[in-house]
Amino acid sequence: MRLLLTVVVNIGNTFSRAELWNGKYFEPLFRIETARFDPNALPEGVPVVAATVVPEVKRRPGAEKIHFIDARESGTFVDFTQIDCSTLGADRVANAIALAEFYELPAIAVDCGTAITLEIVDEKRVFRGGAIAPGRRLMRRALATGTAQLPEIPFSAKLPEQAGNGTVESIRFGVDRGAVGLVRELVQVAAAPFGGVEKVRVVATGGDAPYFAAALPFLELAPEEFTHHGIRLAGGVF
Repeated sequence: MRLLLTVVVNIGNTFSRAELWNGKYFEPLFRIETARFDPNALPEGVPVVAATVVPEVKRRPGAEKIHFIDARESGTFVDFTQIDCSTLGADRVANAIALAEFYELPAIAVDCGTAITLEIVDEKRVFRGGAIAPGRRLMRRALATGTAQLPEIPFSAKLPEQAGNGTVESIRFGVDRGAVGLVRELVQVAAAPFGGVEKVRVVATGGDAPYFAAALPFLELAPEEFTHHGIRLAGGVF
């Protein structure tokens, strides 16, 4: 049997990742900074479906050959009619679809990247909205660019256990510990209508997902290709 090849690309604010869908599983192609993503560098003669949260990418040379997904054409998998989907990010559409296809509902996806987003899908496959907040990278950058003396500190995979005794340690305690508290609060409030966190599948995806999954026991780490599966399904690739 001949397998239909499709390139699936998740174009984020900071990084873009391309995978080749061979009809059964994904094969990695590349991961690159979104600022350097070139549509013309994609394989020739292979269909391309993508989700992007960076509108400028659609104006780059070669982007016309890419099929960009959105909520308006993805209602077969999830009902997006209960919210204003005109500004709903394509990555969030993909996460909602992946939730509905691969997890018991109701479920919540927590996408931990440049931004932290929540996508909520109820037991009837209706998208119930979610949340958008700054991720750890943005919080660090905001402190560095919005103040005169605070530095932009590097990432740490370790959850701070005590208050900082210096500027760097204080930023890490405030941002990293604070981000964990932010996600905990958002998920608990989002899950309340369904009976609480213990009644809802809560999965974490995105580049920073391992950090949050290690800190919050109710978070289940999603497979690495979670969002890519949602993109391909939204684009009609099976």
